[in-house]
Amino acid sequence: MALSAALLAVAGELTQRINEGVVARGFEGIRPAHGFAFVRLAPDGATVTELAAHLGVTKQAASQLVEEIVRKGYAERRPHPDDARARLVVLTGRGWACTRAAEEAAAEAVGAWVALLGEGGVRALRDQLGRIAPYGPIRPAW
Repeated sequence: MALSAALLAVAGELTQRINEGVVARGFEGIRPAHGFAFVRLAPDGATVTELAAHLGVTKQAASQLVEEIVRKGYAERRPHPDDARARLVVLTGRGWACTRAAEEAAAEAVGAWVALLGEGGVRALRDQLGRIAPYGPIRPAW
């Protein structure tokens, strides 16, 4: 359990530091769940159904999340290029800027690890975790 607890604590701390970094860069009203959605919406957008599958939530929950990020100006709905019945949710310029802010905040958080473990230690950690990490979407803990 010690390893499990440590990994969960690191993941939670990383998520919190990224979110704090995004908010500090001027993106108000954003939460980690938005960031997990932005990952799926970049680069080409997604339908609500695709977003729900990515997040591991119901279509209704994904619809509510989309409504929230559209209202806040981070995404917009467009006609789907291949399916007249569907709508594509895509990031706006503000959504892309928020995504870049999250990448900067993540780099800062990992930079603190480099100070503790050294570049080689962080590289080794990344490589070892990459060997055991599941493939597929990274989902929020709701």
